[in-house]
Amino acid sequence: MGRAALALGRLDPDDPALDAIDFGSWLARHGQSPRTIEALWDLVGVATLNATAPNSSLALAAKVFKTGLLSEPGAADIGWAAVPLGDVHDTLGRKALDAAGVRTQLRTKAGAITRTDGGRWSVDTGAEQIEADTVVLAVPQRETHDLLPEGALDAPERLLEIGNSPILNVHVVYDRKVLRRPFFAALGSPVQWVFDRTEASGLTGPGQYLALSQSAADEEIDLPVAELRARYLPELERLLPAARGAGIRDFFVTRERTATFAPAPGVGRLRPGTRTRAPGLFLAGAWTATGWPATMEGAVRSGAGAADAALLALGRSHEHPLQEAA
Repeated sequence: MGRAALALGRLDPDDPALDAIDFGSWLARHGQSPRTIEALWDLVGVATLNATAPNSSLALAAKVFKTGLLSEPGAADIGWAAVPLGDVHDTLGRKALDAAGVRTQLRTKAGAITRTDGGRWSVDTGAEQIEADTVVLAVPQRETHDLLPEGALDAPERLLEIGNSPILNVHVVYDRKVLRRPFFAALGSPVQWVFDRTEASGLTGPGQYLALSQSAADEEIDLPVAELRARYLPELERLLPAARGAGIRDFFVTRERTATFAPAPGVGRLRPGTRTRAPGLFLAGAWTATGWPATMEGAVRSGAGAADAALLALGRSHEHPLQEAA
């Protein structure tokens, strides 16, 4: 492990040459056995990149490991959400937007984005035409391709070459407590990461709610629930002796087929920047050229960058109130 870690520390994630190299081959060249890759590099990499080492760009892997393991002594400290992520990203985010006077429309589809005769942008929602001086288009890459006006990007077809990687979540509610820790990761098992979601879900009584987060789940994303149940319940009993004989109060599966963009080698040349060739039209999303993989950190950096660019285009600074950027 040390040999590869030292070599990673000498890499520059911004070097475009690294984007064309797959992480798995690079690890093999630096003396990493399949067991070492499973026990460390894929343990972290699959969870952060949503891809195994052979399917990951060395540039993105270097970004993850230099930031998450090598940048400072506490870089690898693990934190997790004690509340549902919807509370963080939706409830609190909408509260801040409401306080800033921003109008938020839910279940509203952007059907088309066009230029008006006056040079402004018009967003067609089907129910109304919303005009604006500046638009930040923050939708997935394929939807962005369909909405972009002609000439907005030099090679818009590249957006269609950015693949997606799925995440499968398996939810098990036991009739008693079977896990004493807040989470764990498994090696030598189809199980990846397991989190205790009992308190966050509001579950009451003697039971316990465990959620299995299965990244890079291409081979499992479409399997029937019965097959996933037969695969994961016995494995949880093997990993958690207290689960043996416990009753199953509920078992269900949630599937995110396009959870993240695929961090495949070569993806860096496909990811566009925030600015487009169309004045007043900007792009945001974890799939844009943030230098980060498809993480929440990358998404936030993208949004902040798009907001700053939009404000500059309007001749304002980022110190102005949020409603001015809206």
